[in-house]
Amino acid sequence: MESVKKAVLFCDRINEWIGSFIVAPAVFIFILVIFSNVVLRYAFNTSFVFMAELEWHVFAFIFLMGAGYTLLHEGHVRVDIFYSLMDRKKQAFINLFGVLFLLIPSCYVVLTTTIPWVIVAYKVGEVSIDPGGIPARFLLKATLPVGYFLMLIQGLLLCVRSAFILLGKPLEDEP
Repeated sequence: MESVKKAVLFCDRINEWIGSFIVAPAVFIFILVIFSNVVLRYAFNTSFVFMAELEWHVFAFIFLMGAGYTLLHEGHVRVDIFYSLMDRKKQAFINLFGVLFLLIPSCYVVLTTTIPWVIVAYKVGEVSIDPGGIPARFLLKATLPVGYFLMLIQGLLLCVRSAFILLGKPLEDEP
C-alpha cells in the first residue's frame, strides 16, 4: 500500500512540475506573442507568418502539455451539478468508469495514431508550408503523443485512487 502511494505521488509530481514550470511560463509567452501580433497589426499595419503560427503553436503546446496537470487538479470538464452531490464512493465509481471506458481508449487511439505520424514528420524534416513560417513543425506534432501520454498517466493514477476509495482504503486522508 505504501509503495503504491509513493508511486502515485511521484507521478503526480511529474505533472505538477510540468504544469508549474513548463506550462505556466508558456502562458506568459502566449500572452506576449498575442500582444506582439496585435501591436504589429494595428500600430504598424503589418504581420509576420512566423508570429501568427507561433501563436497557435504555443496555444497547442499549453493545451496538450497542460492536460495531465488539469486532470490532476480536477479542472477538466464534467457535470459538476450532479458529481458534487454524490458521496466519495459514487464519485470514485464515476471517475473509474470515465477513465476505463473513455480516457484510456481515447488516449490509446491518439497515441497509436500520432506516434507514427510524428516519426514521419521528423524523418522528412517537416516545416511550415507557408513562406516565413515556423521550421521544424514536427516539434509541435511531438507534443500530441507526449501530452496524451501525460494525461493517460494521470488518468491511470485517478483510476488507482478511485479503486482504493471503492475498496475502502483511500490513498489520501478523508476530506
